[in-house]
Amino acid sequence: MNVALRMPERVERPDEAQLARWRGLLRERTGLCLPPERSAFLAAGLRERVRACGCPSLAHYYAWMRDLRTHAEEWQRLVDRLTVHETRFFRHPPSLALVEQVFLPEMRAAGVDCLQLWSLGCATGEEAYTLAMLMEAARSDHGYPDRYAVTATDISLAVLHRARAGEYPARRLEAVPADLRRRFLVAAGAGRVRVADVLRARTAFLQLNLVALDRFPLRDFHLIYCQNVLIYFDRELRLQLLDRLTERLVPGGVLILGPGDVPVWSHPAMERIAYEGTLAFRRRTQPEEEGNA
Repeated sequence: MNVALRMPERVERPDEAQLARWRGLLRERTGLCLPPERSAFLAAGLRERVRACGCPSLAHYYAWMRDLRTHAEEWQRLVDRLTVHETRFFRHPPSLALVEQVFLPEMRAAGVDCLQLWSLGCATGEEAYTLAMLMEAARSDHGYPDRYAVTATDISLAVLHRARAGEYPARRLEAVPADLRRRFLVAAGAGRVRVADVLRARTAFLQLNLVALDRFPLRDFHLIYCQNVLIYFDRELRLQLLDRLTERLVPGGVLILGPGDVPVWSHPAMERIAYEGTLAFRRRTQPEEEGNA
């Protein structure tokens, strides 16, 4: 029998002890670190979800969210509400220039004929499609790469649904070069555009919780593009994730981070790529010689 839940007339504001419990639960399950200065954001999201699902109180809602066996769908809705989905086409030009001027020539010189790229924290897909545009333009204009695939991941199912649709307001295309706009974006009516099928066919969107990265089956990437993702995790988890991402790269593969994503990190298998305005690393093709830290 279906029981209709009555929407509570008023949802209490969580106190600091309640917020601390929620922060701990989010950190444990998703790695998401919401500092005290974001208490208002957390509280608003919690109260919104309590009202939306008709839960009697915040205390009841917390008990529900502790039980993923029966409330997994609502947990996903809460995660969707509390994660940041900010992204743009061609968001960081220096990093994209590195892809064109360093990554692609190196891969071509190494004789790699099929490139595997990974966009982490892809949100609504603009970053993944930006990488696909660069690959397809290089393939068409310069004959390389012969084949490529872009894997894009995010924890939010809601944004992945929008990313797969590949449709965006035309006003969000200011940063897309005019030539690429003409070649890879198609008018969809009502002031919207759709990503060309040739790019959508090369781009796959998958759900991934980075806390469970060890269970993610894909590896052997030539490029891992991870910008403005690590900033939402604490320092310890950031460093752990970087070490794990290193293991997913092929020798010679490139990891591109946001310039402010991590202040200090080193790994014996990685070397820094000197390219102005970027934070990028290459996986060594040979082990680092002892004494060359």
